[in-house]
Amino acid sequence: MYRSPSRIRRTSLGRWGVATGVLTVCALALTGCGLKPATSYVPAVGPGSITPLDGAEGVSLTVTSKNFTEQLLLGKIAVLAGTAAGFDVTDLSNLPGSQPTRELLLSGQADVLWEYTGTAWLTYLGQEEAIADQNEMWQAVYDIDIDNGLTWGTPAPMNNTYALAVRTEAIAELGGITTLSELALLPVEDRTFCVEAEFNSRPDGMNPMLAHYDLERGAADGVPDDNIGIYDTGAIYSATDDGACNFGEVFTTDGRLDALDLTVLIDDRAFFPAYNVAPVFFTEKLETTPGLEQIFADISPRLTDEVLRGMNRQVDVDGADPADVAYDWMIDEGFITDPAD
Repeated sequence: MYRSPSRIRRTSLGRWGVATGVLTVCALALTGCGLKPATSYVPAVGPGSITPLDGAEGVSLTVTSKNFTEQLLLGKIAVLAGTAAGFDVTDLSNLPGSQPTRELLLSGQADVLWEYTGTAWLTYLGQEEAIADQNEMWQAVYDIDIDNGLTWGTPAPMNNTYALAVRTEAIAELGGITTLSELALLPVEDRTFCVEAEFNSRPDGMNPMLAHYDLERGAADGVPDDNIGIYDTGAIYSATDDGACNFGEVFTTDGRLDALDLTVLIDDRAFFPAYNVAPVFFTEKLETTPGLEQIFADISPRLTDEVLRGMNRQVDVDGADPADVAYDWMIDEGFITDPAD
């Protein structure tokens, strides 16, 4: 059974301290602290490959997510999966920012969150050296977070990391470029970029990326400063598509890549950190609900870059509701059924 989040269940704060205690107060008065859960709407769910787990009836399962499109989609997938498995699901997705969702999970006020390995490694765990290898990144966050009371489940193939994209129709004009290392083979005048201010200055952003690919920022034979335009994040995609630059900074699962026919260049020297998404569980919940982790382990392999780009596009470009998009995908994959059929 699905129920809307009229309250958040309370658990002991334990070793996570005063900050989580403050968050608990915020969570119990969602609107007063600016934490707004997602709409309680999800379509009715029938069993598919996900069937009710023994012992799940009447057991609570609280799902949380951040408040951007991809996270809303993943949150709804988790809600639908939990509902099909027979849990009493509370939907606490659509929270603003990464830290509130992380703290809800650490405190046990949420049971599951789809999270990105790179975000955990660099933001939550305070690591400074990024890991490009996807399996190594997942194992690194798993090994640390298990001591924090969190268990990282099976990672998905989807890797929502930074990338550079080019107009597909311009690839031939640019010598058939497909990889970042081929930027160095282009004439200087063709090395033009659209990036956001944060990427332009961050330690894993524009300057170190260029250096990693043997290009010097500001050099006449590298990438002159005049070749780099600074844009708001949302404007980069259209600016790249319009030809304001040849290469735009993008995220690899953004639906606008397909909508605008932009092609992602291959990061052939593995510069960008891995940002694979994986379900992260409050470990105590896994210990009391055998079978929960396997449900998400079956879903993860189906979540590819292409799948998320398609779902993100339906929401951001076509205006569809995230719950409906998630529902249709879950049905198409056979995880759930429409009880009206």
